Amino acid sequence: MTAPISTNQTILVVGGGISGMTAALEAAECGKQVILAERNTSLGGRTALLYRYFPKMCHPTCGLEINLRRLKNNRNLRVLTQTEVVSVTGQRGDYTVALKISPRYVNANCTACGECAKAVETEISNPYEYGLAKTRAAYLPHAMAYPQRYVLDPSIVSTADGEKARAACKYDAIELGMQPETVELKVGTVVWATGWKPYDAAKIQPYGYDRFDNVVTSLEFERLADPHGPTGGKLLRPSDGKEARNIAFIQCAGSRDENHLRHCSRICCMASLKQTQYAREAYGEEGKSTVYYIDIRSIDRLEDFYLRVQQDPTVKFIKSKVASIKLDEASGDLILHGVDTEGYHRYAAQHDLVVLAVGMEPESNGIALPADIVTDSSGFIEGAADGGQFAAGAASSPLDVNRSVQSATAAALHAIQVVHQTAAAEGA
Repeated sequence: MTAPISTNQTILVVGGGISGMTAALEAAECGKQVILAERNTSLGGRTALLYRYFPKMCHPTCGLEINLRRLKNNRNLRVLTQTEVVSVTGQRGDYTVALKISPRYVNANCTACGECAKAVETEISNPYEYGLAKTRAAYLPHAMAYPQRYVLDPSIVSTADGEKARAACKYDAIELGMQPETVELKVGTVVWATGWKPYDAAKIQPYGYDRFDNVVTSLEFERLADPHGPTGGKLLRPSDGKEARNIAFIQCAGSRDENHLRHCSRICCMASLKQTQYAREAYGEEGKSTVYYIDIRSIDRLEDFYLRVQQDPTVKFIKSKVASIKLDEASGDLILHGVDTEGYHRYAAQHDLVVLAVGMEPESNGIALPADIVTDSSGFIEGAADGGQFAAGAASSPLDVNRSVQSATAAALHAIQVVHQTAAAEGA
Protein backbone atom coordinates (compact mmCIF):
# COMPACT_ATOMS: atom_id res chain seq x y z
CA MET A 1 0.00 0.00 0.00
CA THR A 2 1.09 3.56 -0.72
CA ALA A 3 0.95 5.71 2.39
CA PRO A 4 -1.71 8.44 2.19
CA ILE A 5 -0.40 11.93 1.53
CA SER A 6 -0.53 13.79 4.83
CA THR A 7 0.80 17.01 6.32
CA ASN A 8 0.48 18.95 9.56
CA GLN A 9 -2.87 20.14 8.15
CA THR A 10 -4.18 16.56 8.20
CA ILE A 11 -6.46 15.28 10.96
CA LEU A 12 -6.11 11.66 12.08
CA VAL A 13 -9.17 10.03 13.62
CA VAL A 14 -8.48 6.76 15.43
CA GLY A 15 -11.51 4.48 15.57
CA GLY A 16 -14.28 4.02 13.02
CA GLY A 17 -17.37 3.55 15.17
CA ILE A 18 -20.22 6.05 15.20
CA SER A 19 -18.05 8.63 17.01
CA GLY A 20 -15.03 8.25 14.73
CA MET A 21 -17.15 8.37 11.61
CA THR A 22 -18.90 11.50 12.86
CA ALA A 23 -15.69 13.31 13.81
CA ALA A 24 -14.04 12.40 10.49
CA LEU A 25 -17.04 13.44 8.42
CA GLU A 26 -17.58 16.73 10.21
CA ALA A 27 -13.94 17.70 9.70
CA ALA A 28 -13.82 16.49 6.09
CA GLU A 29 -17.01 18.33 5.18
CA CYS A 30 -15.38 21.50 6.52
CA GLY A 31 -12.69 21.02 3.86
CA LYS A 32 -10.01 19.39 6.02
CA GLN A 33 -7.96 16.40 4.94
CA VAL A 34 -8.83 13.49 7.23
CA ILE A 35 -7.52 9.95 7.67
CA LEU A 36 -9.83 7.57 9.51
CA ALA A 37 -8.05 4.51 10.93
CA GLU A 38 -10.08 1.54 12.21
CA ARG A 39 -8.44 -1.59 13.60
CA ASN A 40 -11.33 -3.92 12.74
CA THR A 41 -12.36 -5.09 9.29
CA SER A 42 -15.18 -2.56 8.83
CA LEU A 43 -16.60 0.69 10.15
CA GLY A 44 -19.58 1.06 12.45
CA GLY A 45 -18.20 -0.23 15.74
CA ARG A 46 -20.64 -1.57 18.33
CA THR A 47 -23.44 0.62 16.99
CA ALA A 48 -23.60 -1.50 13.84
CA LEU A 49 -24.27 -4.56 16.02
CA LEU A 50 -27.27 -3.11 17.84
CA TYR A 51 -30.73 -4.31 16.96
CA ARG A 52 -32.37 -0.98 17.81
CA TYR A 53 -31.61 2.40 19.38
CA PHE A 54 -33.48 3.80 22.36
CA PRO A 55 -35.76 5.67 22.81
CA LYS A 56 -37.24 5.68 19.28
CA MET A 57 -36.57 1.94 18.76
CA CYS A 58 -35.26 2.57 15.25
CA HIS A 59 -32.59 0.40 13.64
CA PRO A 60 -28.90 1.38 13.31
CA THR A 61 -29.41 1.84 9.58
CA CYS A 62 -31.10 5.13 10.51
CA GLY A 63 -27.77 6.74 11.35
CA LEU A 64 -25.14 4.55 9.77
CA GLU A 65 -26.61 4.52 6.27
CA ILE A 66 -26.52 8.32 6.09
CA ASN A 67 -22.96 8.43 7.39
CA LEU A 68 -21.80 5.81 4.88
CA ARG A 69 -23.35 7.80 2.05
CA ARG A 70 -21.60 10.95 3.27
CA LEU A 71 -18.33 9.06 3.57
CA LYS A 72 -18.44 7.60 0.07
CA ASN A 73 -19.04 11.03 -1.45
CA ASN A 74 -16.25 12.90 0.36
CA ARG A 75 -12.86 13.11 -1.32
CA ASN A 76 -11.25 14.70 1.73
CA LEU A 77 -11.58 11.50 3.75
CA ARG A 78 -9.35 8.43 3.47
CA VAL A 79 -10.43 5.25 5.30
CA LEU A 80 -7.95 2.62 6.47
CA THR A 81 -9.38 -0.54 8.04
CA GLN A 82 -7.46 -3.24 9.94
CA THR A 83 -5.14 -0.43 10.97
CA GLU A 84 -3.70 0.18 14.43
CA VAL A 85 -1.69 3.08 15.79
CA VAL A 86 1.81 1.93 16.74
CA SER A 87 3.17 5.25 17.95
CA VAL A 88 2.48 8.98 18.07
CA THR A 89 5.40 11.37 18.54
CA GLY A 90 5.79 15.11 18.24
CA GLN A 91 3.71 17.98 19.46
CA ARG A 92 0.50 19.92 18.82
CA GLY A 93 0.31 20.78 15.14
CA ASP A 94 3.24 18.49 14.22
CA TYR A 95 2.82 14.79 14.97
CA THR A 96 4.45 11.78 13.36
CA VAL A 97 2.24 8.69 13.50
CA ALA A 98 3.18 5.09 12.70
CA LEU A 99 0.31 2.83 11.62
CA LYS A 100 0.36 -0.94 11.26
CA ILE A 101 -1.98 -2.27 8.56
CA SER A 102 -2.89 -5.95 8.77
CA PRO A 103 -3.66 -7.90 5.59
CA ARG A 104 -7.25 -8.60 4.59
CA TYR A 105 -6.18 -11.07 1.88
CA VAL A 106 -8.96 -9.60 -0.28
CA ASN A 107 -8.36 -6.61 -2.53
CA ALA A 108 -10.61 -3.88 -3.92
CA ASN A 109 -11.75 -6.11 -6.81
CA CYS A 110 -14.14 -7.85 -4.39
CA THR A 111 -17.82 -7.56 -5.33
CA ALA A 112 -19.07 -9.30 -2.15
CA CYS A 113 -20.53 -12.10 -4.26
CA GLY A 114 -19.82 -14.65 -1.53
CA GLU A 115 -18.34 -17.39 -3.72
CA CYS A 116 -15.21 -17.57 -1.55
CA ALA A 117 -17.32 -18.28 1.53
CA LYS A 118 -19.13 -21.09 -0.25
CA ALA A 119 -15.83 -22.66 -1.25
CA VAL A 120 -14.19 -22.88 2.19
CA GLU A 121 -15.08 -25.42 4.88
CA THR A 122 -13.27 -24.02 7.92
CA GLU A 123 -15.44 -22.24 10.48
CA ILE A 124 -14.36 -19.70 13.07
CA SER A 125 -16.11 -17.99 15.96
CA ASN A 126 -17.95 -15.03 14.45
CA PRO A 127 -16.29 -11.91 15.93
CA TYR A 128 -19.42 -9.87 15.24
CA GLU A 129 -21.75 -12.19 17.18
CA TYR A 130 -19.89 -12.11 20.53
CA GLY A 131 -19.13 -15.82 20.25
CA LEU A 132 -22.79 -16.86 19.90
CA ALA A 133 -22.31 -18.26 16.39
CA LYS A 134 -19.71 -19.41 13.91
CA THR A 135 -19.01 -18.20 10.40
CA ARG A 136 -16.99 -19.43 7.45
CA ALA A 137 -13.34 -18.38 7.50
CA ALA A 138 -14.08 -16.27 4.40
CA TYR A 139 -16.78 -13.87 5.50
CA LEU A 140 -18.47 -10.51 5.14
CA PRO A 141 -18.34 -8.92 8.62
CA HIS A 142 -22.00 -7.91 8.70
CA ALA A 143 -24.78 -6.56 6.49
CA MET A 144 -23.74 -2.90 6.89
CA ALA A 145 -19.99 -3.52 6.64
CA TYR A 146 -17.89 -0.82 5.01
CA PRO A 147 -15.96 -1.53 2.94
CA GLN A 148 -18.45 -4.05 1.55
CA ARG A 149 -15.69 -6.56 1.02
CA TYR A 150 -15.01 -10.08 2.26
CA VAL A 151 -12.22 -11.00 4.67
CA LEU A 152 -10.13 -14.16 4.88
CA ASP A 153 -9.23 -15.33 8.37
CA PRO A 154 -5.43 -15.71 8.63
CA SER A 155 -5.86 -19.32 9.79
CA ILE A 156 -6.71 -20.50 6.25
CA VAL A 157 -4.27 -18.41 4.21
CA SER A 158 -1.65 -21.15 3.89
CA THR A 159 -4.13 -24.03 3.69
CA ALA A 160 -6.14 -25.84 1.06
CA ASP A 161 -9.16 -23.72 2.04
CA GLY A 162 -7.23 -20.58 1.14
CA GLU A 163 -6.53 -21.98 -2.30
CA LYS A 164 -10.19 -22.97 -2.67
CA ALA A 165 -11.22 -19.40 -1.87
CA ARG A 166 -8.80 -18.03 -4.47
CA ALA A 167 -9.96 -20.50 -7.10
CA ALA A 168 -13.62 -19.67 -6.48
CA CYS A 169 -13.11 -15.91 -6.98
CA LYS A 170 -13.93 -14.76 -10.50
CA TYR A 171 -12.51 -11.27 -9.96
CA ASP A 172 -8.92 -11.96 -8.84
CA ALA A 173 -9.80 -10.42 -5.47
CA ILE A 174 -8.09 -13.02 -3.27
CA GLU A 175 -4.43 -12.18 -2.51
CA LEU A 176 -2.98 -14.83 -0.22
CA GLY A 177 0.44 -13.19 -0.31
CA MET A 178 -0.60 -9.94 1.39
CA GLN A 179 1.74 -8.94 4.25
CA PRO A 180 1.43 -6.56 7.22
CA GLU A 181 2.66 -3.05 6.49
CA THR A 182 3.75 -0.11 8.58
CA VAL A 183 3.25 3.40 7.23
CA GLU A 184 4.28 6.75 8.69
CA LEU A 185 2.15 9.88 8.53
CA LYS A 186 2.53 13.55 9.37
CA VAL A 187 -0.60 14.97 11.01
CA GLY A 188 -1.49 18.14 12.87
CA THR A 189 -3.85 16.63 15.41
CA VAL A 190 -5.31 13.31 16.53
CA VAL A 191 -8.88 12.49 17.58
CA TRP A 192 -9.12 9.32 19.66
CA ALA A 193 -12.51 7.71 19.02
CA THR A 194 -11.52 4.26 20.21
CA GLY A 195 -14.90 3.50 21.79
CA TRP A 196 -15.72 1.10 24.60
CA LYS A 197 -15.78 -2.55 25.46
CA PRO A 198 -18.10 -4.49 27.77
CA TYR A 199 -16.77 -5.28 31.21
CA ASP A 200 -15.74 -8.92 31.50
CA ALA A 201 -18.85 -10.52 33.00
CA ALA A 202 -16.85 -13.59 34.08
CA LYS A 203 -15.24 -11.42 36.76
CA ILE A 204 -18.62 -11.03 38.49
CA GLN A 205 -18.42 -14.43 40.14
CA PRO A 206 -21.83 -14.52 41.92
CA TYR A 207 -23.60 -14.24 38.55
CA GLY A 208 -21.98 -17.30 36.98
CA TYR A 209 -21.51 -15.98 33.47
CA ASP A 210 -18.63 -18.41 32.93
CA ARG A 211 -20.56 -21.32 34.49
CA PHE A 212 -24.13 -21.01 33.24
CA ASP A 213 -24.98 -21.00 29.53
CA ASN A 214 -28.21 -19.13 30.16
CA VAL A 215 -26.52 -16.09 31.67
CA VAL A 216 -25.74 -13.69 28.81
CA THR A 217 -24.64 -10.08 28.52
CA SER A 218 -26.81 -7.25 27.26
CA LEU A 219 -24.70 -7.10 24.09
CA GLU A 220 -25.24 -10.80 23.42
CA PHE A 221 -28.97 -10.38 24.01
CA GLU A 222 -28.96 -7.57 21.46
CA ARG A 223 -27.65 -10.03 18.87
CA LEU A 224 -30.24 -12.66 19.83
CA ALA A 225 -33.01 -10.13 19.17
CA ASP A 226 -31.66 -9.08 15.77
CA PRO A 227 -33.24 -10.90 12.78
CA HIS A 228 -29.74 -10.89 11.24
CA GLY A 229 -28.28 -12.43 14.40
CA PRO A 230 -27.40 -16.03 15.31
CA THR A 231 -30.99 -17.09 16.11
CA GLY A 232 -32.77 -15.14 13.38
CA GLY A 233 -34.24 -12.78 15.97
CA LYS A 234 -35.76 -15.48 18.18
CA LEU A 235 -35.10 -15.11 21.90
CA LEU A 236 -33.70 -18.58 22.45
CA ARG A 237 -31.60 -19.50 25.43
CA PRO A 238 -28.16 -20.87 24.56
CA SER A 239 -28.29 -24.09 26.63
CA ASP A 240 -31.14 -25.86 24.82
CA GLY A 241 -32.69 -23.49 22.27
CA LYS A 242 -35.83 -23.09 24.38
CA GLU A 243 -37.78 -19.85 23.98
CA ALA A 244 -36.89 -17.49 26.82
CA ARG A 245 -40.27 -16.18 27.94
CA ASN A 246 -39.36 -15.28 31.52
CA ILE A 247 -36.27 -13.06 31.40
CA ALA A 248 -34.36 -11.38 34.23
CA PHE A 249 -32.41 -8.20 33.54
CA ILE A 250 -29.75 -7.42 36.17
CA GLN A 251 -28.63 -3.79 36.30
CA CYS A 252 -25.20 -2.43 37.25
CA ALA A 253 -23.46 -5.71 36.42
CA GLY A 254 -19.93 -4.54 37.10
CA SER A 255 -20.73 -0.83 37.32
CA ARG A 256 -20.88 1.32 40.47
CA ASP A 257 -18.89 -1.32 42.30
CA GLU A 258 -15.55 -0.80 44.03
CA ASN A 259 -14.61 -4.38 43.13
CA HIS A 260 -15.17 -3.82 39.40
CA LEU A 261 -15.99 -0.47 37.73
CA ARG A 262 -16.42 2.48 40.07
CA HIS A 263 -18.26 4.62 37.54
CA CYS A 264 -21.86 4.54 36.33
CA SER A 265 -21.88 3.35 32.73
CA ARG A 266 -24.97 5.46 31.96
CA ILE A 267 -26.34 3.39 29.07
CA CYS A 268 -27.20 0.22 31.00
CA CYS A 269 -30.57 1.24 32.42
CA MET A 270 -31.90 2.39 29.08
CA ALA A 271 -30.47 -0.65 27.31
CA SER A 272 -32.38 -3.00 29.61
CA LEU A 273 -35.58 -0.96 29.37
CA LYS A 274 -35.27 -1.20 25.60
CA GLN A 275 -34.63 -4.93 25.71
CA THR A 276 -37.76 -5.61 27.77
CA GLN A 277 -39.62 -4.38 24.71
CA TYR A 278 -37.90 -6.98 22.55
CA ALA A 279 -39.50 -9.62 24.79
CA ARG A 280 -42.85 -7.82 24.59
CA GLU A 281 -42.65 -7.82 20.77
CA ALA A 282 -41.68 -11.49 20.67
CA TYR A 283 -44.32 -12.87 23.04
CA GLY A 284 -46.94 -10.20 23.66
CA GLU A 285 -48.76 -10.66 26.97
CA GLU A 286 -47.25 -14.15 27.39
CA GLY A 287 -43.74 -12.82 27.90
CA LYS A 288 -42.37 -11.66 31.23
CA SER A 289 -39.44 -9.36 31.98
CA THR A 290 -38.14 -8.59 35.46
CA VAL A 291 -35.67 -5.75 35.98
CA TYR A 292 -33.50 -6.00 39.10
CA TYR A 293 -32.11 -2.53 39.77
CA ILE A 294 -30.37 -0.28 42.28
CA ASP A 295 -31.98 2.79 40.77
CA ILE A 296 -33.03 3.67 37.23
CA ARG A 297 -31.04 6.52 35.75
CA SER A 298 -32.92 8.11 32.87
CA ILE A 299 -33.14 11.82 32.08
CA ASP A 300 -34.90 14.23 29.72
CA ARG A 301 -36.73 12.48 26.88
CA LEU A 302 -35.44 9.11 28.13
CA GLU A 303 -37.63 9.51 31.22
CA ASP A 304 -40.71 9.32 29.00
CA PHE A 305 -39.50 5.99 27.64
CA TYR A 306 -38.98 4.71 31.19
CA LEU A 307 -42.53 5.73 32.15
CA ARG A 308 -43.94 3.86 29.14
CA VAL A 309 -42.06 0.71 30.11
CA GLN A 310 -43.30 1.03 33.71
CA GLN A 311 -46.86 0.90 32.38
CA ASP A 312 -46.18 -2.33 30.48
CA PRO A 313 -47.90 -5.17 32.40
CA THR A 314 -45.32 -7.68 31.16
CA VAL A 315 -42.48 -5.80 32.90
CA LYS A 316 -41.81 -5.97 36.64
CA PHE A 317 -39.27 -3.90 38.59
CA ILE A 318 -37.56 -5.19 41.74
CA LYS A 319 -35.31 -2.81 43.64
CA SER A 320 -32.47 -5.13 44.58
CA LYS A 321 -28.85 -5.95 43.91
CA VAL A 322 -29.00 -9.67 43.13
CA ALA A 323 -26.75 -11.55 45.56
CA SER A 324 -26.25 -14.81 43.65
CA ILE A 325 -27.51 -17.03 40.85
CA LYS A 326 -27.97 -20.80 41.10
CA LEU A 327 -28.81 -23.36 38.41
CA ASP A 328 -31.90 -25.57 38.59
CA GLU A 329 -30.47 -28.75 37.07
CA ALA A 330 -33.83 -30.26 36.13
CA SER A 331 -35.15 -27.36 34.05
CA GLY A 332 -31.98 -25.48 33.14
CA ASP A 333 -33.61 -22.40 34.65
CA LEU A 334 -31.73 -19.97 36.87
CA ILE A 335 -32.68 -19.09 40.44
CA LEU A 336 -31.91 -15.52 41.53
CA HIS A 337 -31.37 -14.92 45.22
CA GLY A 338 -31.48 -11.56 46.95
CA VAL A 339 -33.50 -9.13 49.04
CA ASP A 340 -36.17 -6.77 47.70
CA THR A 341 -35.15 -3.55 49.44
CA GLU A 342 -38.60 -1.99 49.05
CA GLY A 343 -40.39 -4.84 50.84
CA TYR A 344 -37.33 -6.08 52.74
CA HIS A 345 -38.10 -9.71 51.99
CA ARG A 346 -35.90 -12.40 50.52
CA TYR A 347 -36.65 -13.90 47.15
CA ALA A 348 -35.60 -16.96 45.13
CA ALA A 349 -36.95 -16.13 41.69
CA GLN A 350 -36.82 -18.55 38.76
CA HIS A 351 -36.12 -17.35 35.21
CA ASP A 352 -35.48 -18.89 31.79
CA LEU A 353 -32.68 -16.48 30.95
CA VAL A 354 -30.61 -13.87 32.79
CA VAL A 355 -29.29 -10.79 30.97
CA LEU A 356 -26.45 -8.86 32.62
CA ALA A 357 -26.37 -5.14 31.86
CA VAL A 358 -22.57 -5.09 31.82
CA GLY A 359 -20.72 -1.84 32.35
CA MET A 360 -18.68 0.12 29.85
CA GLU A 361 -14.94 0.45 30.05
CA PRO A 362 -12.80 2.34 27.54
CA GLU A 363 -11.34 0.32 24.69
CA SER A 364 -8.24 2.47 25.10
CA ASN A 365 -7.37 0.43 28.21
CA GLY A 366 -5.89 -2.09 25.77
CA ILE A 367 -4.12 0.43 23.54
CA ALA A 368 -0.63 1.90 23.92
CA LEU A 369 -1.54 5.58 24.11
CA PRO A 370 1.05 8.36 23.72
CA ALA A 371 2.78 9.25 26.98
CA ASP A 372 1.26 12.73 27.17
CA ILE A 373 -2.35 11.54 26.89
CA VAL A 374 -4.28 12.30 30.07
CA THR A 375 -6.86 9.77 31.28
CA ASP A 376 -9.24 9.74 34.23
CA SER A 377 -9.31 7.15 37.01
CA SER A 378 -11.31 4.74 34.83
CA GLY A 379 -9.05 5.10 31.80
CA PHE A 380 -11.30 7.36 29.74
CA ILE A 381 -9.30 9.84 27.65
CA GLU A 382 -9.37 13.51 28.61
CA GLY A 383 -6.95 14.69 25.91
CA ALA A 384 -3.26 15.52 25.45
CA ALA A 385 -1.31 17.73 27.82
CA ASP A 386 -0.40 20.11 24.97
CA GLY A 387 -3.97 20.39 23.71
CA GLY A 388 -3.22 18.76 20.36
CA GLN A 389 -5.13 15.49 20.79
CA PHE A 390 -8.74 14.95 21.74
CA ALA A 391 -11.19 12.20 22.69
CA ALA A 392 -14.55 11.62 21.05
CA GLY A 393 -17.57 9.61 22.10
CA ALA A 394 -17.28 6.69 24.50
CA ALA A 395 -13.47 6.99 24.49
CA SER A 396 -13.99 10.11 26.62
CA SER A 397 -16.81 8.97 28.90
CA PRO A 398 -19.63 6.40 29.06
CA LEU A 399 -22.08 7.78 26.49
CA ASP A 400 -25.04 6.58 24.43
CA VAL A 401 -25.15 6.95 20.65
CA ASN A 402 -26.78 10.37 20.66
CA ARG A 403 -24.33 11.90 23.11
CA SER A 404 -21.40 10.16 21.39
CA VAL A 405 -22.29 11.94 18.16
CA GLN A 406 -22.44 15.28 20.00
CA SER A 407 -19.06 14.60 21.62
CA ALA A 408 -17.54 13.64 18.26
CA THR A 409 -18.75 16.85 16.63
CA ALA A 410 -17.12 18.86 19.42
CA ALA A 411 -13.85 16.93 19.01
CA ALA A 412 -13.87 17.62 15.26
CA LEU A 413 -14.24 21.36 15.91
CA HIS A 414 -11.31 21.28 18.34
CA ALA A 415 -9.19 19.43 15.76
CA ILE A 416 -10.08 21.94 13.04
CA GLN A 417 -9.08 24.74 15.37
CA VAL A 418 -5.64 23.15 15.91
CA VAL A 419 -4.85 22.87 12.19
CA HIS A 420 -6.13 26.41 11.59
CA GLN A 421 -3.88 27.77 14.32
CA THR A 422 -0.94 25.74 12.96
CA ALA A 423 -1.47 27.19 9.49
CA ALA A 424 -1.73 30.70 10.90
CA ALA A 425 1.47 30.30 12.90
CA GLU A 426 3.38 29.06 9.84
CA GLY A 427 2.08 31.94 7.76
CA ALA A 428 3.03 34.57 10.30
